[in-house]
Amino acid sequence: MGTQKRRIEDLALLGAPPAFESQVHVGRPNIGDREKLLERVNGALDRGWLTNSGPLLNELQSKLADYLGVKHCVCTCNGTVALEIAIRALGLSGEVIVPSFTFVATPHALQWQQITPVFCDIDPETHNVDPSKVESLITPRTSGIVGVHVWGRPCAVDALTKISERHDLRLIFDASHAFGCTHEGQRIGGFGDAETFSFHATKFFNTLEGGAIATNNDELARKIRLMKNFGFTYYDQVDHIGTNGKMNEVSAAMGLTGLDSLDVFIEANRRAYHHYREALQGIPGIRLIDYDEREAQNFQYLVLEVDEAKTGIHRDELMSALHAENVLARRYFYPGCHRMEPYKSYFPNANLLLPRTEELSKQVLVLPTGGSLGEERIRVIAGLIRLIVEGSAELRERNIDMSKLRLTKYGETEVKSIPGEHR
Repeated sequence: MGTQKRRIEDLALLGAPPAFESQVHVGRPNIGDREKLLERVNGALDRGWLTNSGPLLNELQSKLADYLGVKHCVCTCNGTVALEIAIRALGLSGEVIVPSFTFVATPHALQWQQITPVFCDIDPETHNVDPSKVESLITPRTSGIVGVHVWGRPCAVDALTKISERHDLRLIFDASHAFGCTHEGQRIGGFGDAETFSFHATKFFNTLEGGAIATNNDELARKIRLMKNFGFTYYDQVDHIGTNGKMNEVSAAMGLTGLDSLDVFIEANRRAYHHYREALQGIPGIRLIDYDEREAQNFQYLVLEVDEAKTGIHRDELMSALHAENVLARRYFYPGCHRMEPYKSYFPNANLLLPRTEELSKQVLVLPTGGSLGEERIRVIAGLIRLIVEGSAELRERNIDMSKLRLTKYGETEVKSIPGEHR
């Protein structure tokens, strides 16, 4: 379950055994009722209908549309393809304004289609794109805005909607973090021209691998349905450009099974969030982001801001010390998309326009959470953070070279080997 540590000497970075025998990850998959899942999968196998708009997929799309309160929900093979298809279906071109503080799939979906992502700074309180910065980035080449509901906390939906209407721009929301959340009582999914979701295995609601596009625009939905299946309208008739973005029946079975347990998953996340909030209180320089519980939340991400001036330890040093304890906390969205390729080559001075993004990307640390974690493990993890922060001065006195802890095995290995953010 994990060993509670109370002395500096007990830390793994000083040679003691780690607090956890096995690694504790961010983003462990939720499975739901395994027997019901296998029953659905066996039904698909018995029917011999594994893809191409099978009955499970059609049922999932209908249930998702009802849940989100939208006219149309089109499932796709993953969240990145969902975003790419939405961008293409809306006819975006030229430049599109997007935050840099997001998973790299968001700008990649634009750049992949030779659309220039123009990075906008964020509001440091919400971690979402700052609408007051958006209008200054609009040029004659701007065709749209992509807002991201980071951590499931809604963007400034109303402000971005007004800006898009004022300048006749398309508006998409990347809602990969926000399934099950609401804005002013309305489910995220029905805002803008379209909203896209990721149902990757690491999301609290998953379809193994998958995504979806939600919209209330009939014509846009018609295009999207064509585009996700090569543009076919009939058996041998193609009337639109398209790709292979279909979700298969096994993924749909997983989605239907997850929907059955959705409230259970959310409640487990909510309990974990409150356990963390209680256990982390009073640690200098550690701020747990808040969720507005007047709105529906999925509590999927447990996010800290680490203020080095108050903790006496850099976020990366804290992360590495936790990794030594087999707690694989993760930095998000480091170092910011503008510092990743190809963007850092295209826009070498973008950091000058993104001071808040630069600062936040050096502070955010995401901790393990979810239904399988449990209160005891949470208290062990929070206790480790407290011990490391409050003992940071003593660690330095013991000649622990904290700067070396910023280079971790995690930073040197491929992301694919570690569960986490995917779309």
